[in-house]
Amino acid sequence: MDTALVSVPPATLHSPVLLSMLGLAALGTTVVFGLGLVAYRRRPTRPYLLVTLALGMLVARTAVGLATVFGYVPMPAHHVVEHGLDFLIAVLVLAAVYTAGSVDASPPG
Repeated sequence: MDTALVSVPPATLHSPVLLSMLGLAALGTTVVFGLGLVAYRRRPTRPYLLVTLALGMLVARTAVGLATVFGYVPMPAHHVVEHGLDFLIAVLVLAAVYTAGSVDASPPG
């Protein structure tokens, strides 16, 4: 067994349900993030940018989950990173809503 996988419980590593869910999450979040990029390209405003960044963080969150299952991210770090990403996603969505309601929602820069 690879030394990186020693800390991962075998039941977690070989759980078909968990691996299937993470695979579907990876596929789904990547597709939605891609759609967000297309939407931002068509309408490059600050709210679209913020929502697209939040969608990108969903992809990162799934990547952290997969890295944890395969033993590359320890469980305590997994919780800190994922809850940190949850917080940042919420902040970005709230910022998008706030800036969408403002008078000047021009593109950054």
